[in-house]
Amino acid sequence: MDRLRAFEVFATVVGRGSFTRAADALDTSPANVTRYINELEAHLGTRLLNRSSRKLSLTESGEALYERSKSILEEVADAEALASSATLQPRGRLRINAPVSFGIRQLAPLWPRFMQAYPDVELDIALSDRVVDIVEEGYDLAIRISRTGPATHAARKLATSRNIVCAAPAYLKKHGTPQVPADLAVHRCLGYTYAATANEWHFVDEEAHSHVVKVNYVMHANNGDTAREAALAGQGVIWQPAFLIGEDLREGRLVPLLPGYRMPDIDVLAVYPSRRHLSAKVRVMVDFLVEAFKAAPAWYVPPDAAVPTAAPAPARRRRVK
Repeated sequence: MDRLRAFEVFATVVGRGSFTRAADALDTSPANVTRYINELEAHLGTRLLNRSSRKLSLTESGEALYERSKSILEEVADAEALASSATLQPRGRLRINAPVSFGIRQLAPLWPRFMQAYPDVELDIALSDRVVDIVEEGYDLAIRISRTGPATHAARKLATSRNIVCAAPAYLKKHGTPQVPADLAVHRCLGYTYAATANEWHFVDEEAHSHVVKVNYVMHANNGDTAREAALAGQGVIWQPAFLIGEDLREGRLVPLLPGYRMPDIDVLAVYPSRRHLSAKVRVMVDFLVEAFKAAPAWYVPPDAAVPTAAPAPARRRRVK
């Protein structure tokens, strides 16, 4: 059995939704299509398709093989193009995973430009704040917001974002303004579920001394915009990257806190399985993103920039009886 041909037949049957339409697309007979599917199922020892008189449906094994078959066929097409042409044209489906808020705010405006430049690349964008296994889950590329790069995959840095602790003016008027990190222990804080440090917030002062404070959360959220909305409503103190809250800081809707103390910066990374055998579609996407973020973004805060801070809350007068 020609396994590569069998994968092609199987993927075409699934994509076209029938044996007959697949046979037409492959310029062969329905009997040949049926033979390839039967031989593939026998070789793998499992059923791939549930057949009925009206429609086809994938089994669990069929779903897994379908995704991998498409990737294999795309890689074979890339290899053939590389062998037959000095210039490989990027094409095929490109699966990208990115965080929700960053994907909507910073990446979504870029995709039309990429699509216009590379019309033969089909973008498949999935947004999730969960850290995915790009190999296990079949992604070609992931955008990560991280303080440290990946241990097992290749990565290129796109930008750096400053993390800033802040709160709404209404919250500070009611609860006062923290002056040192330790003050946060008595404040209402809004947490990010996927933060590596849980309820410990880490700071470094101007003399490079480390400060760690355990905060009390009144809300956890697995998405930065959710925590941001609560902060804008005066419900607590948050730390978030500048790409998410930069405009709020400039417009005064949120006020940066703790002058003289900084949280560690985070990098925006393009992560992919390996630098070896990098497909053309991944290579051009990474280069495109590097160029798009080459100039300091509007939300970027240089490491040595002074950030304005809120004035301390006025002291309350004690009543004298």
